Amino acid sequence: MYFLNARIALLAVATAPLTAAWPTAILDAAEHDPELLKRAEQEVARAMQARQNSASAATTIFEPVPIFDAKAQYIDVSAGSGHEYVPPGPDDLRGPCPGLNALANHNFLPHNGYATVTQYVEATTKVVGMGPTLALLLSAVGGALSGDILNWSIGGKPSLAQAGLTGILGNGLTGSHNKYETDASPTRGDLYQTGNNFNTVPAQFQQLIDASPGGVVTLESLTEFRSARVDAQRKSNPYYFSGPFAGVLVQPAAYTFIFRFMANHSAENPEGVLPYHVLQSWFGIQGTSGKYTAVQGGERIPNNWYRRPIAYPYDTPYFLADTLNAAALYPKFLEIGGNTGQPDSFVGVDVASLTGGIFSSANLLKGNNLACFVYQVSAIAKPDILLGLLTTLLDVVNNAVAALSCPQLKNFDQSVLKQFPGYNRQNVYG
Repeated sequence: MYFLNARIALLAVATAPLTAAWPTAILDAAEHDPELLKRAEQEVARAMQARQNSASAATTIFEPVPIFDAKAQYIDVSAGSGHEYVPPGPDDLRGPCPGLNALANHNFLPHNGYATVTQYVEATTKVVGMGPTLALLLSAVGGALSGDILNWSIGGKPSLAQAGLTGILGNGLTGSHNKYETDASPTRGDLYQTGNNFNTVPAQFQQLIDASPGGVVTLESLTEFRSARVDAQRKSNPYYFSGPFAGVLVQPAAYTFIFRFMANHSAENPEGVLPYHVLQSWFGIQGTSGKYTAVQGGERIPNNWYRRPIAYPYDTPYFLADTLNAAALYPKFLEIGGNTGQPDSFVGVDVASLTGGIFSSANLLKGNNLACFVYQVSAIAKPDILLGLLTTLLDVVNNAVAALSCPQLKNFDQSVLKQFPGYNRQNVYG
């Protein structure tokens, strides 16, 4: 109970403005342990100081005590487990997210790649340790923007046999460019530059490895690699576009999720370690450095793999802390805008122009503003299927916004985005 109370308190402190009063949880715990408050203050101060120069600083806040429970964290994908690897067949859907592809290949999601919002929540929370709030938010957004509200494809448009009459109107994750899937992916090409946003590009995987010397991939190396990818795509892709939801929130997920959800855990490394061979398995990559090849759709959960601790799910506050830490290191990560039809022609848009001054580029890093902004923007993107009020998504977003005491986004002027060819090719909000 002591560690639980301390953890709750540290979580609350880490996700509130630094000027806010200490939460009730830590004060209650301090009544039973007078040294707790002092130690917590020191830990938070140290962690916040580290946030200035470390992409992984949030770990010390959200995982204050090293935990490893081999029995609870082991994910059995051995022969006879019911979750052994089965490669996708010709009619199975696979797409731009390696983690979802792997979950389908191991039958934690339906093997055909078409699943319900509930199935996505159950699989991601059980297998990789995503927090329930983040899992529901991302799954509901996926259903609304890529499917028929309640179901969606991890790949492209599903067949009538897979999805029924309403499901075939959804374009799937592959068809969600600029709504969900976005440019500057770690291992996938930019859609309007390469014509393909779902196949693994071995050369990009090689670049990821080259950015992570020493045999392991870290959150720091992934963040540096993300910066390099953004720079490279701005310089080379005339249609590069970073939108207010897909660019600001989904793009960081594509990088941070690699470490937070794919790292292997042990008693020696309770916070997780991600060797090259583990990453290769998750991405369906064969061969050795300099000679990598991709098995398209062949992502798999490694043997002898242990997920993140049960007590430390990777939920929304943790993810937002990682996102803010990365943005503090590289402010360009929060820039909304794109190239104007020529390589290396990036023009940014002030958030104030989009939101009528409710939010601004200058204040996105303050308090809960980033979460408030991206949550509300996610609810106004155009869905693949029009079924009136998208109550599932709106309920999820409204609950999140209410919990954060967000200023209400009443106006969203997407006209300022129309200067970007990469936006106009798939208009998201208008």
